Amino acid sequence: MSYRYGEYRDGPDPLAPPYDVRSALDRMGDAILSGSNPAHALRDLLKEGLPGAQNRRGLDDLLREVRRRRRELRERGRLDGTLERARALLDKAIGQERAELFPDPSDEARLREAELAALPDDTASAIRELGDYRWRSAAARQTFEELRDLLRGEVLDSQFRGMRQALANPDPAAMERVREMMSDLNDMLDRDARGEHTQADFDNFMSKYGDMFPESPRNLEELVDTLARRAAATQRLLASLTPAQREELGRLIEQTLAQAGLDEQMRRLGESLYARRPDLAWNTPERLSGDEPMGMSDAVSALDELADLTQLEAALRQDYPGARMDDIDEAAIRRALGRAAVDDLRALRQVERELEQQGYLLRRRGKLELTPKAVRRLGETALRRVFASLESGRRGDHDQVDAGSAGELTGSSRPWRFGDEQPIDVVRTVINGVRRGGSTGAVTLSVDDFEVAETERRTAAAVCLLVDLSYSMALRGTWAAAKQTAMALQALVASKFPQDSVQIIGFSNYARVLQPDELAGLEWDMVQGTNLHHALLIAGRHLDRHPDFEPVVLVVTDGEPTAHLRRNGSAAFEWPPTQETLELTLAEVDKMTRRRATLNVFMLADDERLKDFVNEVGRRNGGRVFSPGADRLGEYVVSDFLRARRTR
Repeated sequence: MSYRYGEYRDGPDPLAPPYDVRSALDRMGDAILSGSNPAHALRDLLKEGLPGAQNRRGLDDLLREVRRRRRELRERGRLDGTLERARALLDKAIGQERAELFPDPSDEARLREAELAALPDDTASAIRELGDYRWRSAAARQTFEELRDLLRGEVLDSQFRGMRQALANPDPAAMERVREMMSDLNDMLDRDARGEHTQADFDNFMSKYGDMFPESPRNLEELVDTLARRAAATQRLLASLTPAQREELGRLIEQTLAQAGLDEQMRRLGESLYARRPDLAWNTPERLSGDEPMGMSDAVSALDELADLTQLEAALRQDYPGARMDDIDEAAIRRALGRAAVDDLRALRQVERELEQQGYLLRRRGKLELTPKAVRRLGETALRRVFASLESGRRGDHDQVDAGSAGELTGSSRPWRFGDEQPIDVVRTVINGVRRGGSTGAVTLSVDDFEVAETERRTAAAVCLLVDLSYSMALRGTWAAAKQTAMALQALVASKFPQDSVQIIGFSNYARVLQPDELAGLEWDMVQGTNLHHALLIAGRHLDRHPDFEPVVLVVTDGEPTAHLRRNGSAAFEWPPTQETLELTLAEVDKMTRRRATLNVFMLADDERLKDFVNEVGRRNGGRVFSPGADRLGEYVVSDFLRARRTR
């Protein structure tokens, strides 16, 4: 036996490494950290595709291909080609007959000429009246039979793709076989409607008539789908013609079916197909702008494909509520764009499924959410972004290395300095003496040889980050920065300061505690009001629950307080802010001062009212006021937090 090896061509490489969903999550994270929500981020990822090793086209690329194909179909030709060709063949037959009659001086020839001259202008009526005409010209008789064959083939092929090949043999037995197939098909549909159909019935039907169905359907459902789509396309063809053309072609179809003995069977089939697939666009007109006339069968095929592409375009846009990749018909993709597009679609579907199966995404009540596992990864990404923007000299450290004997050993040592209370590192001290004095003789120690063990004091902090969620944050383009900052601070505390207790509070007309796993999907509130009073109340309760922790309070806002909490729990909003709102908010600031909590405020707007308010907060509390740009908010907040922890 001989073997030949080559490139695998039947679809994607089965030995290729699986797609790394972590990179997909990171790409989603870029959008989420820029202010998007998980559903929109996933949609954008699937639209853009999977570059790199996978090199898979996205939904936008497939959508462009579908639209290009639609334009090609619309510019292919005209829908009245069958009528035009039928008229041409009829005129040719009549001309050939007149040429045969002209040399004959008999009265019979003149009567025949008069009969031909009196034919109706309508093609269908003229063909019907010529049905019993005894042609004198053999060429005219052959042309008229060609016209009949054309109509019979076009009409049947418009309903059953490939029927023209089945009727290529002029033997009457071929037409009789078509009639038997139609009868058996209608009987099978009737049995199915009564619940009596079996797969064996369908298999027997296909064994007898499978050559008439080039689509090779596997069951009755697939056969019905194929026939219903072509029947609907035929109705759209008629609806797309002018009223005169529609009437003329309709009569030609009826006449052709009646002559073939198929009118009753076709009526039964049409009723069954419509009852099973009323969702198809049966009478929606289409406009084709090409110049080349198309036969009825080709026109129906074009309209059938156009309907496919229209539905495919809607599914690929994914812009309707609850849209999912599973909504995209893989068979329609294969018919329209080929096997390569199917592979791209499967790769995109795999990413969506893997993100859920590997525990990064969760669908809850129809809403897409990030799991805590994904939120932790995005928080780390946000933190890396913040630290990447920090200058190395400004990063600082949260450890205090001169904590004395009460601190915890870090495992490192340093030279002794006057006043140090850390324990002497005996081993390092002796080694220094040996190195200085050599390896022989007694070891003598000098002051420079002494090293102390480093210790650090890790104090616990109660951290409160108050983030403005009001709609103005989105209008000013600062919401994405605030969201990224919250995630970065949450990740920093969780990874570097696990002993700390952090609480992130969002506030608009009301304030609420934000859980870590909801930060990624968090969006601004479409309401009016900046209720800093309520946010400070919640932050105060958090600090009171941790009386032994060092208090750290950070406020991110773009506007002065315009709302406060009434005694009955409702929110009072007023613009410009009332004196009561300002007094209640500043009263909570004073309470923070008595708790020894310093409020540092990060202003995201250059507003005089806001400046006056935060300056008053700074005067009362002693905290600092920052005015960073949105692109440096995370850097400012994290730096200030680290400075506060180091100072503490």
